[in-house]
Amino acid sequence: MLRTRPWRSASLRLLTDHDRDEVLALCDRDPVANVFVGARVRSASLDPARLGGQLWGYPDAGELTAVCYSGANLVPVEAGPEAIEAFAAKARMQGRRCSSVVGPAAAVAQLWSLLAPSWGVPRDIRPVQPVMAIAGPSPVAPDPLVRAVRPSELDVVLPSCIAMFTEEVGVSPIGGDGGAAYRARQADLIGTGRSFARIEDDGRVLFKAEIGAVTPMACQIQGVWVPPEARGRGHAVRGMAAVVRAALTMAPVVSLYVNDFNRPARAAYRHAGFTDVGTFMSVLF
Repeated sequence: MLRTRPWRSASLRLLTDHDRDEVLALCDRDPVANVFVGARVRSASLDPARLGGQLWGYPDAGELTAVCYSGANLVPVEAGPEAIEAFAAKARMQGRRCSSVVGPAAAVAQLWSLLAPSWGVPRDIRPVQPVMAIAGPSPVAPDPLVRAVRPSELDVVLPSCIAMFTEEVGVSPIGGDGGAAYRARQADLIGTGRSFARIEDDGRVLFKAEIGAVTPMACQIQGVWVPPEARGRGHAVRGMAAVVRAALTMAPVVSLYVNDFNRPARAAYRHAGFTDVGTFMSVLF
């Protein structure tokens, strides 16, 4: 059984913009695994109000060796066992504020083993989530009807986004704000050219996906969805090929992560040219 050493949390420090270069150097050690934090730091300052959370730094002999993003998600970056102990002590001290713990499986497994006694029973634990990536065009011909979603089409694709989130995560993204925050996030992805869909003339969405995080070295696809009645017809494979083509104009490596039990999705991604490059774990509240 892992035993915590609460005093280690005292060695952590809240990072600021002065630490930006060191943080990015850490993230860039594994640009696929760390794309979420790397993208947030690049697109915002390290000021918590703009970052959407705090960034904790773990130093060793005066050098920053690991960080942890603490916002809507708790995400360790390049964290070894001692850094995980420190992050867990800090997280226990402040109480749970996140809706998930997510990241490399070994780090999250240790982090959760230290948090579980005080954080209670989670809604779900997904211990094996293959991280997949592709570094060139898909071997499959892209669906020519998959394109960037236009700002005027937000209300067309939003129901599909809500359906995907609810099916994937197990809860609706429509929270106490009536869905305003989720709607704003989708509008931002559309406005930055990172939301893609196949929209039929009658307004039906047959495929949709977003590029949720982008750095100069990698990007991450999220929110892949085909309506249940249209599954099994190749929409996901050809749609992913189209999104990969667009994503490669943003970064040289395109990644995603998927639940191990979602065999149809994994098969579609492999067909589209993705290969396994790592494993994530998620704890959902």
